[in-house]
Parts: sequence; C-alpha cells; structure tokens
Amino acid sequence: MELDIQCEEMSPSRWAELLSRMRTCETIRMDDCNLSSSNCEDLSSIISTNPSLTELKLNNNELGDAGIQHLCKGLLTPNCSLEKLWLQNCNLSSASCETLCAVLGALPTLTELHIGDNKLGPDGVKVLCQGIRNPNCKLEKLHLEYCELTGDVMEALNATLQSKPTLQELSLSNNALGDAAIKQLCQGLMATTCNLKILQLENCGITSDSCGEISAVLSNKSSLTDLSVGDNKIGDAGVALLCQGVMHPNCKIQKLWLWDCDLTSASCKDLSRLMSTKETLNELSLIDNNLSDSGMEMLCEALKDPNCKLQELWLRECGLTTACCKAISSALSVNTHLKVLHVGENKLGDAGVELICEGLLHPTCNLQSLCVGWLEDLALSLIVEFPVPFSGLTQGVSLSYNFLEDRVIRKLCEAVRNPSCNVQQLM
Repeated sequence: MELDIQCEEMSPSRWAELLSRMRTCETIRMDDCNLSSSNCEDLSSIISTNPSLTELKLNNNELGDAGIQHLCKGLLTPNCSLEKLWLQNCNLSSASCETLCAVLGALPTLTELHIGDNKLGPDGVKVLCQGIRNPNCKLEKLHLEYCELTGDVMEALNATLQSKPTLQELSLSNNALGDAAIKQLCQGLMATTCNLKILQLENCGITSDSCGEISAVLSNKSSLTDLSVGDNKIGDAGVALLCQGVMHPNCKIQKLWLWDCDLTSASCKDLSRLMSTKETLNELSLIDNNLSDSGMEMLCEALKDPNCKLQELWLRECGLTTACCKAISSALSVNTHLKVLHVGENKLGDAGVELICEGLLHPTCNLQSLCVGWLEDLALSLIVEFPVPFSGLTQGVSLSYNFLEDRVIRKLCEAVRNPSCNVQQLM
C-alpha cells in the first residue's frame, strides 16, 4: 500500500485519518504538506510499529532538528526496516547529523539518504560520514546538494569512499567546492575499494584546472557510468581533457551531462569522436552551450557513424538555426539508435522544421521523443498536416514556447486523433 500526497495543508482531522492508513503502508510520501516536529512524533510511532514501511519521503517540510530527533527514535527501533529516507529542504542543521549518524550505524536496511538543501555544513557532513563508515551501514545513495559544503569536508568524504564499497551514488551538486576540493575528491574516487557508479558535481566551481584529475578517474574507474558536471565553467579545454578519460578502454560511461559549461563549436570535434567510438555512451546533455550550426554539423556526422549508440541527445539553447537542420535530418534518416532529441529554444525556423520532418519520415528513424521550440505558425501547420511523423514518436512531443493560433491547435488535435499517431505525451 502507498500513500502519496503533495502540497496539502494538514488539518487535525485529516492528519488523524492519514495516520490510520499509514500503519499498513510500504511507502509514505508527503512533500510540501506543512508538517512540523509535532507530526514527527506520530510518524516515529508509525515507523516503530510498521515493519513493512520501506520508503519515507518528507521533502520541503519545516521539520527542524527537533523533528528529526523524533523520527530517529522510530528509526532506531528493532521493527524498523526503512530503506529510503528523503529529508530535502527540511530546515535541518548540523545538529541533526548527530542523530542521523546513530541511525546510519544501526539501521543496515537503509540504502538511500537524500538530505540536500539543508544547512548541514562541513561539520555536519563529517559526522554523517562517521555513521556511514560504520560496518553496519549499507548505504548505496547519498545526496548532499545545497548543503553549504566546502573543501573542508573532502577528507571525511574520501575516507568514506575508501571504506564503503556499497556506496554507488553520490551527489555534491550546488556546493562551492572549487578545483582544489575536486582534486582531493578524485583521490578518494581512485581507491580500489570505491565502487561509485553515479557522481553528480553540478555547479561546484569546477574549471578546466581539475578536469585532468576527473579524466584520470574516468580512465581508471570502470564502475563509473554516470557523470554530471553541468553548470561548471570548464570550457573547451576542460571537455578535451574529459574526453580523453572517457575514450580510455576502461571507461564504461553511459551518461554524460555537460550543460552550461561554456562550450563552443571547438568542443564538438572531441565530442563527435567520443560519440562515434564510445559505444557505452547512450545519453549526452549539451544544453545551454553555444555550439552553433558548425558544431551541430560535426555532432550529426558522429550520429551517422554505425558505432554511435547514443539514445538521448539534449541540445536546448545551443545557438542552432535553420542552417544545421539538413544535417539533423540526414542523421535522423541514418541513425537507428537515437530515441530522444531535444533541440528546443533554438531558432530553427519553418524551413528547418520541414527538414527535420523529412528525417522523421525515413523508415530507419526510431526517434520516440522530440522537443522543438521557437517555431512559427507555418512550421507547426506543416507538422500537423502530416500525422505520419508522429507515428514513431511514442514517448512525446514538446511544442512549448510557440505562438499557436486556434486553427493550428485544431489541426494538431486532428493529427493526434489519427489512428497512426502513437504519442503518449504532448507538451
């Protein structure tokens, strides 16, 4: 049984009603429900008496340190079998980390802890790391976004990475770490006992200066399959270094996010080589980089390479125009692996969209989700006049941020009603 409620004010009668349901729930999700420390007393009782409860999600509630103390009383009881705990943006401080440390060392079922957007600071996370290093702790996922961390926390994190082979996912995004801290983190990642699969370092103050160390991790750590370094000013020089690491035979990267990294068309030479030779890579995000048409043409040549196995390509706000749409169409008509293409918020124009539709109509095109933006009325009319391009787009079509007249919407509805249209989501 599952309880999933969001953005609801809790009256006493409504809370009493929900408490009776919670006693048999396996999952309780109550984000943005104006819960406080007093509600945590009741939740603690539920945790201690409901051994089937495995997931508790309480994001965006003013629980405070007092609320966490109540919750942890339940988490420390013998009947507790919780596996996933979400406490993002709950007004916690480093004081909560002492209590959570005890839970981490005493609750071996707990595999996920999401505690981002709380002012834990380096001192709080150091305490958390003590709990994670406890032999009884089997944590697999740790999310610490927006926790006001600095480089002072790296020694504790490295010791944790080196001693906890169960840890597979770590998010440190949106913390002002800087290159020196990232270089130190890479030392922990290189440990033979570290088995991290997913690493998120978005908006961490990274520049090209630490990309050599990240590249070394990529070339040595075959367990790492998902790297997000978006919103860092690494530039073309930094991406060139990262690509060297990804190209190493030991690297098994599947997902690489490089959005808003100050990249230009110069990066596309390295990225194209990566796409056409790294068969494990299936998702690449280059959103909000000024790649321009010349860069996109290089990427399209890579998409046509038989060795390219990319399934998702995100290119929103990349300075693309009509000039590169012929190359996009050609790539769509040849590539059989690409399932998702996002080229919204680029000025493709009417002629550009017409060319993309020609690629969609090709029998070998297997695209399932397409996002385009900044279209004019004529271009959208062109699409909805022919429902055939929609037949393969089973996941979704996004036409957001366009000025659509009523007559165009009517044509769109006709296309969606067509039996050959298989679209599941229309945005």
